[in-house]
Amino acid sequence: MMRKTLRLSDGSTATALVAGAGAPLLLIHGVGLRAEAWGPQMAALQCAFHVVAVDMPGHGGSDLLPDGARLPDYVAWAARVVQALGLGPVNVAGHSMGALIAAGLAADHPALVRRVAVLNGVHRRTAAARAAVVARADQIAAGQGDTAAPLARWFSDAPVEAQVRADVGGWLAGVDPAGYAAAYRAFAEGDGVYADRWADIRCPALVLTGDGDANSTAEMAQAMAKAAPLGQVVVIAGHRHMVNLTAPDAVTESLQRWLQREETMA
Repeated sequence: MMRKTLRLSDGSTATALVAGAGAPLLLIHGVGLRAEAWGPQMAALQCAFHVVAVDMPGHGGSDLLPDGARLPDYVAWAARVVQALGLGPVNVAGHSMGALIAAGLAADHPALVRRVAVLNGVHRRTAAARAAVVARADQIAAGQGDTAAPLARWFSDAPVEAQVRADVGGWLAGVDPAGYAAAYRAFAEGDGVYADRWADIRCPALVLTGDGDANSTAEMAQAMAKAAPLGQVVVIAGHRHMVNLTAPDAVTESLQRWLQREETMA
């Protein structure tokens, strides 16, 4: 893998990990993380694909978006990333906040997307869930966030998850506070922004989550996949929000099947 800096059309820069050769696959991580969160998938998929795992704005080495950015601004940023890559339309997979961005990219910029995969995405939260996540966004904006709470939501206490939990905790602890707060605000308010646009996503769409993810539920995944003309759902038993790290083989296998689906539009 090599780290690459992309110059975007608005003059900002985005950093990414790049590996492999073949059809392009863009990976977008979740709030508070960085491109390295896709490590297992990059290692497995670089044999057949040109894999680009990009740092979200204000994360890793990528520049922040302007103040007040919301989900459509992150989607427009992703479109600039695809254009800067110069590889033509890409397969795009996103996790959590990255899932919202990936779905928005497929809806707003279909000419840039071959296939879309949404991992642990959120869709039409309940009023109580929305209030809780907005409250967390307020705390983070006030500098009162911590790493313990998200790690408790995202991981079990199983010893087998200890190392990836520690890795994720390190990324959360090291994220730029302004980038984290901005992205979390967009994430907190973003579950309904593209909720009515799934019928417009006419490329092959994979929607995947873990059955233990209380915030990105199996019911949400099923609703998104059902609304997409070429949608399919995968629910991985026994895993929570960071399923691509706690069940990397199962997730990679699902992504490989998705990448092998015929590249047609409904």
